[in-house]
Amino acid sequence: MKNKITKEENFETSSITRQLKLKAQDGKYRMTDVVDIEGMFRIIESIPSKNAEPIKQWLARLGSERIDEIFDPSIATQRSIDLYRAKGFDEKWITERIKSIQNRKELTDIWKDGGITDSKEYAILTNEIYKEWSGMKASEYKEFKGLRKESLRDNMTRMEELLTDLGEETTKELAKEYKPVGLEANKKIARMGGNTAKVAREDIERKLNRTIITSNNNLNYKYIEENKEIENKQIV
Repeated sequence: MKNKITKEENFETSSITRQLKLKAQDGKYRMTDVVDIEGMFRIIESIPSKNAEPIKQWLARLGSERIDEIFDPSIATQRSIDLYRAKGFDEKWITERIKSIQNRKELTDIWKDGGITDSKEYAILTNEIYKEWSGMKASEYKEFKGLRKESLRDNMTRMEELLTDLGEETTKELAKEYKPVGLEANKKIARMGGNTAKVAREDIERKLNRTIITSNNNLNYKYIEENKEIENKQIV
């Protein structure tokens, strides 16, 4: 497939393929071609075999659905609801989750009014809220819960969700009041919002006499952390 893409399509394989040291059948670790999900779909599109046709049709259907959602965004909302139902979430949880998505959008709109336009800056501000009340950045929180690509919010307990909502909602109201401009000014407001959730968390934990931050998630599968084994082995 690499030869086909290179010779027939004049395509640079380095733009979709990388190499990582993975375990071979003999137990040793060798440099192996790998691709991400987008690269995998790119390869599938290039396969002439009829065996790949069902996946190509599925990709075409997905593309058509996304175009429909551009003209009617409510389709995307309904698709999200259906996916949550398929994962086993109850109707009350789904309703609250959809509301939290809208509330998050309101917060990012306010950040945008304050001069925040880069996705990295949105992530920085979100981390300020998380770090203040939970002691962890969003990425650290996900790792704590054993997540990778999955949504952190979808895997929180109800109490964790409420504290996250409190931190973001307070940040939104403070930003509306003080109208900070720029990243540094907004970071201060985000920490203030996160601190409100921190105070609430500490009060609740003091009364419960236990932590309310948990590593539990809603996944019905578990990742195998083979990278730890790789780090401790001598690469040959």
